[in-house]
Amino acid sequence: MTLAASFLGGAKSRLLPRSIPFRFFAAAASFHVLAWLVLLVSAGEATRFRGGLGPALAAVHLLTLGVLVTTAIGASVQLLPVATRRTMHAVWPIKLIFWLTVPGLMALVVGMYEAKTGILVPASAATAGGLLLFCGLLADNLRRAGSLPVVGAYGWAALVMLVLVIAFGVALSLDEERGFLPDHGAGALAHLILGGFGFMGMLALGFSHVLIPMFALASAPAKRPSLASFVAASTALVLGTLGALAGSRSLLTVAALVGLGAAALHLWLMHRVLKTGMRKRLGLSFVLIRAAWIMLPVTLVTGLVALYGLAGDNGGTLFGFLLLFGWLLTFLVAILQRIMPFLASMFVAPQAMGGSPIVSELANARSLRIHAVCHGVACAVLVVAILLENATLARLGSAVGLIGAIAFAWFTADAIRRIWPTS
Repeated sequence: MTLAASFLGGAKSRLLPRSIPFRFFAAAASFHVLAWLVLLVSAGEATRFRGGLGPALAAVHLLTLGVLVTTAIGASVQLLPVATRRTMHAVWPIKLIFWLTVPGLMALVVGMYEAKTGILVPASAATAGGLLLFCGLLADNLRRAGSLPVVGAYGWAALVMLVLVIAFGVALSLDEERGFLPDHGAGALAHLILGGFGFMGMLALGFSHVLIPMFALASAPAKRPSLASFVAASTALVLGTLGALAGSRSLLTVAALVGLGAAALHLWLMHRVLKTGMRKRLGLSFVLIRAAWIMLPVTLVTGLVALYGLAGDNGGTLFGFLLLFGWLLTFLVAILQRIMPFLASMFVAPQAMGGSPIVSELANARSLRIHAVCHGVACAVLVVAILLENATLARLGSAVGLIGAIAFAWFTADAIRRIWPTS
């Protein structure tokens, strides 16, 4: 039996109300547009961004918290109960998470954009409260995920990383007002590693062990090499975080090399899944997924090169851009364009009863093709802009990315329109 058959068995009985996951997906699509818009406005600063309050930091958090984390919450609260075959009975905590994190994030971004610590500190506290509540829900789901040991291991690691990300985020926001941290830059780098490679990275790697086999109609990857990849990735994260805090180039180098080993093993496992899967024509989403898989080792190599000053003056900026926009955003939008039609198809009545075949109708939507082209072009142009520190090229790339984000928001709105009751 393929993982897809096991995953889908009785899935409808464990679905949340349609408004729960899709409110997070709608918010993520909106923040996606705003992230590219703010990046367009701050293009000159973004090409050499090294941290500090301002529009560029606001754009980064619109992407990380607004798009990546919001999508992760929406996907986790829906897919984990389906995968673990354990129904989530109460939905009010998920609604509370939404109403803490989304308004909190909006205020946080305003505080960063305007460099106003009076807004930044309470906004970070509200956002942290929502994310800690999500940690509780995630822990409850993972506690029941005994049948998925690899996914569970990645999930628990991601949970620990998220708690640390929250702690560092609150500390960094307070430091902007009070200046108590010994090295703000070191804390910011640790925050980036824990958030990018830690929470989002571990979730992406962990969910891949369920979603990629499900999409490809294949068996799950072998357990032992999967756990070996997990151990290597976890080791790299610990070493990278300690290296960032200690300012140790040696530790960061070892972390990058171990991370490359973990990435290579993970990508080999995913290649085996696709090779043995019954479904070979996987569509546009897997063009983006494969691009994201390429970006993972490229990001690590770029970080290693930048560490030794061989990537130019803006090597650190390029590393951060490839991590967030190149690997994580590319992978997430690819998965999201598969998840939304999949979930939507479960909420729509069968065709014989007047429903529509959501998956097949949306799988090759024109808006997704526009988004894929624009996303690829935008990322390529911005890489060049960062290397050359060219604000004009950065504006051009951001404008193309904005068009792509609007196209993806159009796709999201269409998916929501199709599942919403008309009467």
